[in-house]
Amino acid sequence: MAAAKNNRTLLLFAAVVAVLATTGSSSARSRWDLRLPSEDEAAPLIHMLRPREASAGSHHLGLLRARVPCDSWRFAVETNSVRDWDTVPEQCERYVGNYMMGGHYRADSRAVVDEAVAYAESLNLTGTGNEVWVFDVDETTLSNLPYYAKHGFGAEPYNSTAFGAYAKDANAPALPESLRLYKRLQALGIKPVILTGRREDKREATATNLARAGYTGYLDLIVKPQHVRVRSLEFKAGERKKLEDAGYVIVGNIGDQWTDILGAPEGARTFKLPDPMYYVG
Repeated sequence: MAAAKNNRTLLLFAAVVAVLATTGSSSARSRWDLRLPSEDEAAPLIHMLRPREASAGSHHLGLLRARVPCDSWRFAVETNSVRDWDTVPEQCERYVGNYMMGGHYRADSRAVVDEAVAYAESLNLTGTGNEVWVFDVDETTLSNLPYYAKHGFGAEPYNSTAFGAYAKDANAPALPESLRLYKRLQALGIKPVILTGRREDKREATATNLARAGYTGYLDLIVKPQHVRVRSLEFKAGERKKLEDAGYVIVGNIGDQWTDILGAPEGARTFKLPDPMYYVG
């Protein structure tokens, strides 16, 4: 049993690497394929499933009463209709894993970033260097799929110690679509700002990981103070206000959580990336 579990873990990790691997091409657009993978192309143990009904704890109570299929649960999560949930419903673990590892997640990410790039290219920039774009880290610039593939794709309770050790390894891959946006913004003269809910003790590892993944030349990396107790929405809104007070114009803001993009000042336009694996309140 243990050997089988270890083999599955290794296969999942290999599949994650295959999903997120990038080439040396200057264009990331070709890395995404709107086709769902065929049976032969799909990564080991990852295949499309029929939607299953959600069933889990009290934080999914409304959905439990309605016996909502997992694809509908994911839709409710992404539209911020389901809030304050702790874990992915147990019955939806494989559904979420298939979504994250398959073509659907890649296609959804591409759709968001295509709109962000088109918006950025339409801006009449001042040329003063004051225009900035705010990026989140986890599931925005960096992908933690290597971690979550071994922890139930969000179906296991969050373990801060285990995730902290993973984050300090500083080996998370880039989300290719986010990196494409990042590079395009720099070419346009828009300065990226990295704003994360990670704490000060992870600053060095986060900076190292960002550089390894290709994110260089940003204006600032802003992390939470180590011992300050503040909710993510208030923290990030406050830091964006500091940017504006310093004379910067936030032309865009992108993240995977609603707390990344809500709370004035949000920025001139916000973009929400998909993430059904966890909720940050």
